[in-house]
Amino acid sequence: MSDLIAKAAMDRRVAEIITPVIEDMGYELVRVRLQGGTAPILQIMAQRPDGSIEVDDCAKISTEISAVLDVEDPIIEAYTLEVSSPGIDRPLTRLKDFDRWDGYVAKIETSELIDGRRRFKGNLAGTEGDDVLIEIEDQGQDVTIGLKFDWLSDAKLVLTDELIREVLKGRKDAGQIDETQFDEVETVLDGSEEEKD
Repeated sequence: MSDLIAKAAMDRRVAEIITPVIEDMGYELVRVRLQGGTAPILQIMAQRPDGSIEVDDCAKISTEISAVLDVEDPIIEAYTLEVSSPGIDRPLTRLKDFDRWDGYVAKIETSELIDGRRRFKGNLAGTEGDDVLIEIEDQGQDVTIGLKFDWLSDAKLVLTDELIREVLKGRKDAGQIDETQFDEVETVLDGSEEEKD
C-alpha cells in the first residue's frame, strides 16, 4: 500500500481493515488520515472506479466501515469518522492517478531533497515505469523530470479553471448535472478568465 494513501502506522492499520470492505462495495480507497488533537477525526476518502462518488455513497461506506472498525477497534480513543469524496483538487495517492490527470497542474512534495528541493509544481506528464513525470520550470525553461513514486510524501491537483471544467464535463456526461447547471458555471468561469487579463 502506498504511503500516500496511508502515511502513519495507524493509518495503514485502518486501511488494511477497511480496504476489503470498501472494495467489496465497488469503491476504491483514496486516502486514510487519523488527525489527532482533542477531538480526533478519522478521514476516509473514497470513490467509484470512474472517479465519481455521491453523498449517499459516503453514507453507505460510513455505515459499513463503522461496523468493521467497531469490531476490530484499532483506535483506542474516541474519534469522529468522516467519509468524503477526494474533491476537485484531489490528493494523488496511486500511480494511476498521475496518468489519469496527465496535463493538469499538480503540487508534489518528496520526502528527501531532490536537486536541492522538496516541492515541485507543474503540469503532470503521466508516468514511466514507477516514475511520476512532471513538467516544471527550471532556469526559465520548461523541463520534464521523473520522480520515483516511492519518493513522494504528498501530491495533489491544483484548483484551476481547466480542472473545474473537466470535472464538470465528466459529471455532465455521466448525467450527474444537467445542461443548465453546466452552462451557468461555464459562463462564470469564462467571465473570471476575462477579468484576469
